[in-house]
Amino acid sequence: MLTVDFDTLGVRQGQRVLDLGCGAGRHAFELYRRGLDVVAFDHDESDLADVAAMFGAMEQAGEVPATGAATTVQGDALDLPFPDESFDHVIASEILEHIPEDDKAMHEVVRVLKPGGRVSVTVPNRFPERVCWALSEEYHRVEGGHVRIYQRQQLFGRLRSAGLRPVHHHYAHALHSPYWWLKCAVGVDRDHPLTRLYHRLLVWDMLRAPWLTRSLERALNPVLGKSIVTYLYKPGVTIA
Repeated sequence: MLTVDFDTLGVRQGQRVLDLGCGAGRHAFELYRRGLDVVAFDHDESDLADVAAMFGAMEQAGEVPATGAATTVQGDALDLPFPDESFDHVIASEILEHIPEDDKAMHEVVRVLKPGGRVSVTVPNRFPERVCWALSEEYHRVEGGHVRIYQRQQLFGRLRSAGLRPVHHHYAHALHSPYWWLKCAVGVDRDHPLTRLYHRLLVWDMLRAPWLTRSLERALNPVLGKSIVTYLYKPGVTIA
């Protein structure tokens, strides 16, 4: 399940992309499959080990064009171990809401991005996230949990202050919002028949992508989208 639209981001084969806070690697895998030079970066060494194993399996299966390259790097988003202007693009998907000093992370993104490079930042959308917080303290008051709810203009303002300029935004994953409301209502870690049933629906939708659910989600995204997806650029000479 991808949150970032790579065509809107403008990625091309051979470009170098940082997937900041890559988690299980969903965006990194698709970038690698498209023939980009991908750096999957995260704080969690266990997640990175799984991502590295999948990179290897993709290469063995012949799923990667000759221009593709992939590596994993462990570290701190507030002190990225890369030189200035190292990347053509940066993806920061569902990470900033976890970081108390999010302004430092934003400045680090700008530092390692080439002039003219583009960034996609995604965070939980305000309305669905507020419902989750209202239903469950457990949802966000855990180690590494969400520390803030962003308003769209607040997010754009902080990213502008860091040195980025917004280009476009949209909303994604409306069908996932009711799932998380259910989990928050019955208990985030509780195995419940309703959440099991809804999860089966989401898996079916991701695997089959039927017209009905895809059309329904597109219609609901502006109101119920679980994530807001932003696209920004760093002023300067456009990258080749």
